[in-house]
Parts: sequence; structure tokens; C-alpha cells
Amino acid sequence: MLSDIEIAQRNEMLPISDIAAKVGLDPDDVEFYGKYKAKIATAAVKKADKNESGKLVLVTAINPTPAGEGKTTVTIGLGDALSRLGKKTVIALREPSLGPVFGVKGGAAGGGYAQVVPMEDINLHFTGDMHAIGAANNLLAAMLDNHIIKGNKLDIDVNNISWKRCVDMNDRALRQIVVGLGGRLNGVPREDGFMITVASEIMAILCLANDLDDLKERLGNIIVAYNRDSKPVYARDLNAQGAMAALLKDAIKPNLVQTLEHTPCFIHGGPFANIAHGCNSVQATRLAVKLGDYAITEAGFGADLGAEKFMDIKCRMSGLRPDAVVIVATVKALKYNGGVAKDALAAENLDALAKGIVNLEKHIENMRGFGTPVVVAINRFATDTDAELDYIKNRCMELGAECALCEVFAKGGEGGEELAKAVLRAFDTKADYIPTYDIDDTIENKIKAIVTKIYGGAGIEIAPAAKRAIKNLEACGLDKKPVCIAKTQYSLSDNAKLLGRPEDFTVNIKVVRISNGAGFIVAEAGNIMTMPGLPTVPAAENIDVDSDGVISGLF
Repeated sequence: MLSDIEIAQRNEMLPISDIAAKVGLDPDDVEFYGKYKAKIATAAVKKADKNESGKLVLVTAINPTPAGEGKTTVTIGLGDALSRLGKKTVIALREPSLGPVFGVKGGAAGGGYAQVVPMEDINLHFTGDMHAIGAANNLLAAMLDNHIIKGNKLDIDVNNISWKRCVDMNDRALRQIVVGLGGRLNGVPREDGFMITVASEIMAILCLANDLDDLKERLGNIIVAYNRDSKPVYARDLNAQGAMAALLKDAIKPNLVQTLEHTPCFIHGGPFANIAHGCNSVQATRLAVKLGDYAITEAGFGADLGAEKFMDIKCRMSGLRPDAVVIVATVKALKYNGGVAKDALAAENLDALAKGIVNLEKHIENMRGFGTPVVVAINRFATDTDAELDYIKNRCMELGAECALCEVFAKGGEGGEELAKAVLRAFDTKADYIPTYDIDDTIENKIKAIVTKIYGGAGIEIAPAAKRAIKNLEACGLDKKPVCIAKTQYSLSDNAKLLGRPEDFTVNIKVVRISNGAGFIVAEAGNIMTMPGLPTVPAAENIDVDSDGVISGLF
């Protein structure tokens, strides 16, 4: 059996100019990064925005498990399947972070015969967007520390600095550090820390900005610290936004690649959904909608994270509205939610499936609550039995949800045609848009609405420090924004061990902070790490490159 990278390397790609032509882009509309990658010129983005909008499909999933659900693979396969059915289709995905690539999770280019290529480039440096984001983030950190040592005219409280440095790598040793050691020439000693680049507010800003001007304004609105009167200090107070925008002038342009079956795909931005809002850029999604009759995009992790944030944050800010939602589930993952150990998931177990399917049921309920028709995609594995597949189909039928088998990993677009036809039928039901909360409600009530309506919890418990932060945001007039809850992806609750559909739980809000440039308030639930660590055996140990530059071991 071929590995993902072997399948990708044997694929014959079309020149990226041919892919661009499929969606009406001329050579002058693209900026080439070699033969198979390109960025879309700013003028072309503005021109495309005048087009009529196609249908938008959001792909999400049940809560992830160690067995894997294959959400990105299904997203790509669905796009290829619609293309096979003669539909003008464009896919919009997030860029992978180097941390998971070299860690344990893997890349984000799909798998099997449903991949985007060139997968090695996409999973590694790609077009340099991640590095540009990291440079802009760290320039702001450097200018902040420089301002403090050069007189501190803004009266910044060095014990109340919120801006951290970042690097696109899993490196737990950088979570908590001390900077400025070695004497006055090296700065003012203070505690600091790194986060992974995809958790940076700069990443969120890039993904929510409409254009370069909007990006620059958002960069200036970043709150980096507070002065001794507890008033916010902005990036614009340091005159940093212009230089930061200069570093990001190319990174803000969406990237164009192709699938194994040559369906056009925009890959742009990569915020984590357990920490940030978990969606690719507004520009890329809008381009997909404007250049295709059907646009397929995804949101990170389970529907309680990425899809909720897509609806409550991205949709509010962009005006985008999905016409249908696909929820990816697997027999293995549902049995895991029913209490089966990872090493026993291959055996048929209808009792465990019945216990675990409640997780899927909650996600269906939630997505319908947003006013959107739902299709369930069963991502089929070789060990799935007919009895197990029939059980899921029958339960979905009882719930009134379309359900389709998906075999795109093994068969590519052909294996997604049943799902594609189900999605096309879903468009017969008119989608509405019903957000979870009123944007003008209090911060506490907005958090509570997400916990009770989306997670199914009984309520929230806010730590004293978080309460003080809320009070300060209200005093500064910064409370009328969407809420982005950072929590574990493995459970509907803030406890990773509570699988299935837990009830009567309380979500503990330990930290509340503002991502003012991005335009949302972050509430951290439970123990959240913004800088992941490597596992015992990192994926990096299996990756190599030969004398001809051919990479191996990359999945």
C-alpha cells in the first residue's frame, strides 16, 4: 500500500496556470511560486469580488479521537466528486503548521487519493506565509521591549504585558521564559513566553482581514500591554502597524494549488480551532465562492470548536453564509466515544456505537440550530461492518439528516459521489443564519450561551482573574465583540476525558483576554497550551531527504 507522500509524488500535476484558467484567472492574475503554486494578485481578488456568489459548503466533524476522522480528506474528496459530476468547484483550506507536521498530528493536505499537491511544499514552507506572520509578530515584540528600555513614554506596566513572541514549531521549553537578562543593554528583565505561530493574533488578523488596508488597521488595533493606569496600549501607539503590514503584504494574498484530480484549491491561513477561530482566510473563502459555482471549505476540529467559530465569528465579520454543512464521522470514532479502547476499535461493537453516536447527534443538533441543512459523511474504513454502517444511516434517517458513505481516501473523487449528490440535494432546503448569541450581550452571557447551547453544559465558573479581566474590558468599551472559546478539542466539555455527550457539567473559564485586532474576545476553558510540545517519538524522526531533494517519511 502506497503512503500519502508516495501517492502524491506519483501524481502528474498540471501547471498552476492551467488550474487558474479553470476558474477564469488569467496569467496576469496570479503570481507564480514555481510551476505548481501561485498567489492571487490583489487586483484579481478585487475583480472576482464583483462576481455572483456560488453555493458554500462547510465541512466539520464530530469531536476528534486518536482514531482520526479525516475531515480534510473528506473536504478535498467532496470537491473532487463535485468536479466529477460536472460542477465548477473550488476548495478553500487552511495551511499546515510545522508544529503538527513534525509532531504527532501530521499535515493538512488530505490523505490517500484525496490530497492537495504539491503536498511536501504545502506541509513545509509553502509560500512563506507562516514565516511572515512570525516575523511580524516578533517585530512587534521587539519594538515593545525597545520602547520600554528607551524611556517608556507610554508608561507601560512591565508586569502587564500581553504580547508574546511566536515560532512555528512545537517547543515546550519556550512556554515560559525570562527575557532581558545580562544587564541593561539587553533590556528590562521580565517573564515572557512563546506561542506557536498559528496561535498568534497576527494569524487570526490575516485570516479575518478583507484586504491590506483592513489588515493594517487591525494590526494597529492590537493591544500589546496595559499602562500603570490599566489602560490599553496599542500597536499603533508604537507605530508598528506599517512595518508589520509591509512584512505581510505578500502573505495576505491567497495561495492557489490543486488536488490530485486537478480541482482548484485555495490554501491560506491556519489558525488552530482549539485556540483561535480555526478557519482559513476570509479572502480565500470569498474567492472560492466568487470563482466557483460550489465552494467547499472546512473548520478545524469538532463542530463545537471550528464550526461554531465559523458561524459566530467568521460569518459575522465577513457576511459569508454556508448553504449546507457536512459533518464527518467514522465508525471507529463513534465507538471510541462509546468507551472502546483504541486498540479494540476494529472489532464490530454495536453497543458501543449506540453509546457513542450521541456525540454525532449533538453536532447535528447544533448545526441545525444555526439554520443550516446538514449532511452526515461516514468516512469509511476497511474494518467497518455493514451492520455498523447501517446503524449510523438508520439513526441519521430517524433524525431527519441526510447520510452518505464516503470512500475518497481509497477512491478519490469517485468515492465521494454519493456524498456529493447528498450535498446537492441539501441545497433544496433554504439555509438561514441564526447565531448563538447577541453580539451586544455581556461577555459572561455570550460565554454562557456557547457553553449551554453548543456544548450542552449546565453553566460556567469564571475564575477571579478572568472576572477582573472582563470588568476591565467592559470599562474600556471592548466588550461588544464575538467570543472565541479556547478549550480541548476532544470533548464537548472542557475535560478531555468526558466523551460522548456529557451532561450537567460546568465549564471553567480561567483566562479572559482580548484579541482586539482580530476583533474577538478569547475565553480559555480548562488547561490550554498555546505552545504545544513534541511527543515521545516525533514524526520528524521519520522524515528524510535524499541527494536529489526527494523527501520521504512525510506521512
